[in-house]
Formats: sequence, C-alpha cells, structure tokens
Amino acid sequence: MNFWVALIAYEVVWFVAVIGAGHGLGWPGVLAAALFVGWRLAVSRQRAVELRLGIVGLIVGLLLEAAWTAAGLVHYAAAWPAQAAPAWLIALWVTFAFTIVPLFGYLHDRPWLAALFGGIGGPLAYLGAARGWHAVTMAVPAWHTLAALAAGWAIALPLLTSLAHHWLQPTATERAA
Repeated sequence: MNFWVALIAYEVVWFVAVIGAGHGLGWPGVLAAALFVGWRLAVSRQRAVELRLGIVGLIVGLLLEAAWTAAGLVHYAAAWPAQAAPAWLIALWVTFAFTIVPLFGYLHDRPWLAALFGGIGGPLAYLGAARGWHAVTMAVPAWHTLAALAAGWAIALPLLTSLAHHWLQPTATERAA
C-alpha cells in the first residue's frame, strides 16, 4: 500500500510542479514537495535515511542543474530564485530522493539497473515537462541535452539507491542485538 500511495503522491507533486512552472509559478511545486516530504517524514520507518537521501538529492540536483544550465542545455520557466536551480525543480529533486526507500528498493543493490532506469527515466521526465507544459526548454539539437540528462541521471539514481542500500543495512551493534 505504501508503494502505491508514494508513487501516486510523487506523480501528483511532479505534475503540480511542472504545470505550475509552465504557467510561470514556482510556488505550487515547492508547496507540493514540502507536503510530500512532511508526509514521508511522518509515515516512514526510516526517517533518518530518507532525510539523508533528501539532502543528497538536494546537492546532486543543485550540481547537475547548474552544470546543465551553464552548458546552455536547458532553460527553465519560473526560474526563481535562479535560472540554474529554480526552486520548483530543486524541490522535485528532493521529493524524488524521498521516493528512493518506498519505490526503488529493488534497485538498492542493482546499480547497473538503476543507471539504466535513471538514464532513460530522467530524460523522459524532462522531455515531458518540455513538450507537455513548457516548463523546460532544451537546446537544439535536443539529443545533446537528452544525452547530458541521461548521463547525469545514470549517475544520480544509482548514487541514491546505493546510499539507501548502505544506510539501510544494520550496523554490527544492531546485528549483535
């Protein structure tokens, strides 16, 4: 049940953020993300792990988005507080990181599969945001941008799932007890 609720809730956050940004509004995505994170912290049995993953998601999102925008590959609608890292998009990165435990457990010890899924799913999300709601504009030719997004996401998802796998392992003290 937790899987389906988390999946649907994440998709709602994604749509709220992207549709809001497409209309020039960043705050709906930030608010939806904050509600999602608050809910995950309230219901999770692994709050500390999910919080750490959220921090890593924040850092990875800031770094990758800054690189992609500096390279001129992407341009974001509702680019507050900065074009390189709009609040609504960074909120999506944090929200995504909070899905790693409830949605991606099957990838925690499969980094190559996580890289494959990240390399495919990440660019498709950006493409949907660009084509469906004009929240993102990609440089021409778009395949350059999609390749860079694929590379970034092929690193980001296995990083997050591997950290989750590591942080969810019981310590020696916990195993002895």
